[in-house]
Amino acid sequence: MHLAPGFLLFILVGFQGAPRVAATVVEDFNHVERCKDSLYMGTPPRGIIDFKLKKICQRYADKPRYVTLYDPHKRIPVYSAYTFKKTEGDRRVDYPWMYEPQLAEIDGNGNMMPFPQGYLHMKFEDSQAVLDDYSDVVLYERGHLNPDQHQSDPHDRAATYTLTNVVPEIREFNIGPWREHEERIRVRLNNFCRGTAYIVTGVTTAGHMIRRNNQDRVGIPEDVWSAYCCTEYDRNAPHDVRIRFPSHASLAKNAKESNAVHEMTVQDLENYLKNKMDVDQNLQMFYDNCISPSPLPQYLHHTI
Repeated sequence: MHLAPGFLLFILVGFQGAPRVAATVVEDFNHVERCKDSLYMGTPPRGIIDFKLKKICQRYADKPRYVTLYDPHKRIPVYSAYTFKKTEGDRRVDYPWMYEPQLAEIDGNGNMMPFPQGYLHMKFEDSQAVLDDYSDVVLYERGHLNPDQHQSDPHDRAATYTLTNVVPEIREFNIGPWREHEERIRVRLNNFCRGTAYIVTGVTTAGHMIRRNNQDRVGIPEDVWSAYCCTEYDRNAPHDVRIRFPSHASLAKNAKESNAVHEMTVQDLENYLKNKMDVDQNLQMFYDNCISPSPLPQYLHHTI
């Protein structure tokens, strides 16, 4: 599939003697080496109106880890897209939180940076969330869109700890229904996906914001949604599992109550999001709707 040509806005530069930690703001996900590997068929979700949004190729230790479509005005990601890695699901929380300098300055050196102790220049706060936005908010927790427990490599996990990959989630929702959902998907893909599983997780908003110093700071999601695509899966899986392949989706309210996670087809999720997000009617989460390649020639499909 031919995508519109893009170009790198910034050159990646690493620190001497330390792992290179970079998150590149790009014109096109398809134009960075291996950045598109986080996307099914190298293709981002189609139909999202994104001229005000920033495309981030999240790099860590010289390697692209996943991609994020970021809203610098609401200071939250619209979605993060990543490949699932088989994992035991153990949870690590000792990674430093990071921010993205390139959202604030064109001459940035390309590095996703750990938050410094003390003062952070105001221009960085203009374009993204900072730790202070979450520090005095008791209702909300930092909710990963690409969760560390869906990754196995320590570098892949560390790269999820950037505020460009998190949204404010109601605490009861974050540690309850949504965490249970992430674990359910982890076990399902661990056990029954035989190839690569591609996941896109995102949010809708309805205008509510976290405020700090009497200013609107961070958009609060109304819904959290997720979809996966795995075309190589266990055809002998139990029926109630098989019907959730090659693709499936989930949707939940970011709320204290009535926050159950509902599973559905990807097409049903897309239809819902057409009324909830800034998208056009061609919204498509996965290229060609994540249709499994068939071993049969086309003229024999009617015999299945």
